[in-house]
Amino acid sequence: MKVTQSDITISAVSPKQYPAEGLPEIALAGRSNVGKSSFINKMINRKALARTSSKPGKTQTLNFYLINEFFHFVDVPGYGYAKVSKKEREAWGKMMETYFSDRKNLKAAVLIVDIRHQPTEDDVTMYDFLKHYQIPVLIIATKLDKIKKGQVNKQLKMIGEKLRIEADDQIIPFSAETAQGKDIAWKVIESYLK
Repeated sequence: MKVTQSDITISAVSPKQYPAEGLPEIALAGRSNVGKSSFINKMINRKALARTSSKPGKTQTLNFYLINEFFHFVDVPGYGYAKVSKKEREAWGKMMETYFSDRKNLKAAVLIVDIRHQPTEDDVTMYDFLKHYQIPVLIIATKLDKIKKGQVNKQLKMIGEKLRIEADDQIIPFSAETAQGKDIAWKVIESYLK
């Protein structure tokens, strides 16, 4: 997909704030600091539409990005960050559960993991949570440029086994530095938008 237009539409915390135009949505989930903002920015060819931060836990709302006036990327709060209070984490959890369980526009989720490391228990929980709601999941294994070519298949296999991914779901190695994996990621995302 050639992205010619991208804007943040709204940062929402409840269904009454979600965009009402009925466009399809692709949710983006992942641990705090895994590179969700960098993934969004690389996919849409913008330097800083999604704000990147060295401080984890920056996204605390559902951020709706309108792409080509055709669909929304929905960036959900990162999980697994300890410095956020238990109360805040519970509020995010409820907000995310409401979105994932009730949102009819949601076509698929992109789960972002770090290719260098085994998925955490939080990653496994998130994947299971998405599958519980029968949401198709595309797994993006970021930071591809940080490992040797010869390690890629071994790391992808390890990620797939740890998450126990279902046959229909794919893992794509991705680099926000080099854009490797970007075209394949777009092909898969577009297939969910049909």
